[in-house]
Amino acid sequence: MSERAAIASPLSTGVKFATAGLGGVGGWILIHPFNTVAIRMNLASATTGAGTPAAGSFLSFTRNVVAEEGFMTLYNGLSAGILRQVFYATSRFGLYEVFRDISAKYREPDLASRLGVGILSGACAAYISCPAEVTLVRMSNDTALPAAERRNYSSVINAAYRIATEEGIGTFWRGSTPFVMRAMLVGATQVGTYDQFKVMYRGYGVPDGISNVFCASMSAGLLYSLITMPFETAKNRMSFQKKDPKTGELMYRATGQTIRTVASKEGVLALWSGFLPYYGRCGGHTVSMFIFVEELRRVYKSLRS
Repeated sequence: MSERAAIASPLSTGVKFATAGLGGVGGWILIHPFNTVAIRMNLASATTGAGTPAAGSFLSFTRNVVAEEGFMTLYNGLSAGILRQVFYATSRFGLYEVFRDISAKYREPDLASRLGVGILSGACAAYISCPAEVTLVRMSNDTALPAAERRNYSSVINAAYRIATEEGIGTFWRGSTPFVMRAMLVGATQVGTYDQFKVMYRGYGVPDGISNVFCASMSAGLLYSLITMPFETAKNRMSFQKKDPKTGELMYRATGQTIRTVASKEGVLALWSGFLPYYGRCGGHTVSMFIFVEELRRVYKSLRS
């Protein structure tokens, strides 16, 4: 049976979005500490006000954070991360399948159509979830600031309210360009290639099921981690920065300018600072999310039959 025929009788749109969101949330709860460390390492690669670069390996950096601030600091911003998944994972994966199914009515699904649909769904999902993304970055790294500079958000609601009232609603979309660009790449390199890798591994004799999902999602996770890390770095720098107290200007103003500034001042490899925890987050979340989604749908189908 062709893929177009297989897609012809899909799950309902509501079930697609619901399982995408639940899978995203379930996967995020498992890998949130990797995200916290990735953001902290990424932002720590910038030179501090005292002129001392904060760096280190993934394990030593994590040990230092836990020793100084406690294990639970790795879960700072978890509520914002879950909120982000409710919007981001639900819309990105849900819209991908909606757009893919529409495309399948006119042509047999192939790599080009999957990548195109992934780019479109990623862009839409990013704009929807920008407020949750900015809130997550702020909450994840707040305790790393000197005590006098901390914002001390008490919850995701408190953080979102204060960002909106103290800095303006537009702050939620500061750094949205790298986030949207990254999301377009994620849509193509995670969701689109995941679909393609499933077909490829099936052709290599890996049957549908957990083994196929694991192989496809790990491959997609590695690919999109490598490609999107520079945009993640730009997004983090733009989202977390403060205005210069003397000039009132922001150091990072646009995606390309931020990437060029980081590369020229700190070296090209600084764009991949914190890659190991970032891949732990991306690969881990890709695997766990798609396993959750596939299992939720399997259970749903068995309950209906």
